[in-house]
Amino acid sequence: MATRVSPEQRAKIISAIKDEGMSIPDAAKTFVITEDTIKKWLRKQTRNSHTSSTEVQRLKQENQELKAIIGEMILHQKMKKKSSFLSA
Repeated sequence: MATRVSPEQRAKIISAIKDEGMSIPDAAKTFVITEDTIKKWLRKQTRNSHTSSTEVQRLKQENQELKAIIGEMILHQKMKKKSSFLSA
């Protein structure tokens, strides 16, 4: 028999997946709900928000990569300044 999930609990599950990076199988086990139900919620939300969860994940990954690049550039600049200061 199916158990009703409150809107608050549904939002919590979706947030765990989208915001915290929990996988759908892990969320299904943690919250004791089927993967198909979670996927249905995500599809419905995607239709409403026009941004797919795949796109959100891609953008998060891209954001992390850009932060790493910026960090490397800043480190390189600091090392360059330090070496020019020491050679002066």
